[in-house]
Amino acid sequence: MSDLHIYVTLGVFATVILAIAFDVVDMALAAMLGVSCLVVFGILNEADIVSAMRVAGGPLLLLFGGMVVARVLSTTGVFERVGNVYLRATKGSGKRFLLLLFLLVAPLCALLPNATTVVLLAPIIIRVAKALDIDFVPAMVLAAIISNSAGLLTLVGDPATFLVGSSIGMSFGEYLRKVSLGGVAAVLVPLALVPVLMPDLWRMRRPLPPAEAAPPIKHPWFAAASLAVLAAMVVLFVVGEELPTRIVPPAVAVIGASLALLVAFTAKLEPLDNILGDIDWKTLVFLAGIFCLVEAFAKTGLLQIMALQLHAWFGSQLMQVAMMMILGIGLLSSLLANVPVVAGSLVMIKGYLVAAAVVPEMALAPEFTAWPAQTLPVFIAMMFGATLGGNATLIGASANVVAAGACAANGRRLTFARFLRYGLPIMACQLAVSAGYVYLLGRFAFKA
Repeated sequence: MSDLHIYVTLGVFATVILAIAFDVVDMALAAMLGVSCLVVFGILNEADIVSAMRVAGGPLLLLFGGMVVARVLSTTGVFERVGNVYLRATKGSGKRFLLLLFLLVAPLCALLPNATTVVLLAPIIIRVAKALDIDFVPAMVLAAIISNSAGLLTLVGDPATFLVGSSIGMSFGEYLRKVSLGGVAAVLVPLALVPVLMPDLWRMRRPLPPAEAAPPIKHPWFAAASLAVLAAMVVLFVVGEELPTRIVPPAVAVIGASLALLVAFTAKLEPLDNILGDIDWKTLVFLAGIFCLVEAFAKTGLLQIMALQLHAWFGSQLMQVAMMMILGIGLLSSLLANVPVVAGSLVMIKGYLVAAAVVPEMALAPEFTAWPAQTLPVFIAMMFGATLGGNATLIGASANVVAAGACAANGRRLTFARFLRYGLPIMACQLAVSAGYVYLLGRFAFKA
């Protein structure tokens, strides 16, 4: 690739990001136009796009499957009953309201895409806040931050986490043993900071409104079947890769989506067109486009140049590289979509590890999974940086944008500055805790 191609790639990528940041055009359109420009200039061809989709396929299937299952669950009436229980359980206490918010959001976000979970739970959270006559904006900020953080609890909780894990051959069970404890710590950080960041809401007391009868579930068998599909997905996430047929998480997501659609089709409560029409296709198209832009970076050699520079700075000091990954990817993920950031960083880190003679050159092949134990802290650091970096700003994660939209739809504006006031200190503390966790892993658990 010539220098001109490198400059064009940088220019197109910068233009796409600026167009999205300043809301010049829709984000999906911006990504598609960027890819089109790279094709016209001969930087990307059919083989490159196929290669990009090979990398993007797993995360995109996880997102799609989670969206379908969540959409079907939303029609069961279960969430309305959960909201009624949530309200009564607060007993009019702001402290209980916030603590129960963690219990409501975190478990679901460990298994479903964070943005989808916020879409499902936002009406419940806002309804309970209004019933208690409190400002729901801080609660929605906290819900988004919890959803992003809880993505670290499992391998499939966040597409960026899955992308890193799958690229090194990490199974669901191995993730639970080696990374999930750090995810628990990440969720506990905002829990510890809430009394400081939201003191008025924490100390608030309100009388509960008169009790109302719980809304009935009109089709109990439909609700039971939908919840059974979710339970089956969870089981397959845990044991699927140990089965003789080895069902990987993206395949589990496809199976779950298929079963959920079958349940909805059998119930005939609404056309499948409505369910599929409500899927966030724009986000899926946007991510696919960004993956293609990252592929252009790899093809022009920019990521390989960065890998060599990384080796020049740090040599074979893997723990220093891991710390840099937490900070660097964390900062980038506060401003850009974390999945493409991770996709590009993976190419760079694998190139660095080859340059540092930690792994052979064959490690650059997609099917290579024999990573030495001492390299794992670097990859795990990437997971923490990507997932937690999005907690800092309003545009750092799709869940944050969804939370802002829910606030606007209910007459309140969530500004960039207000989100930053809560999100930045939480992210800073989370990254510090994550750095400590990764350091301990490198020192005691993954010694070569």
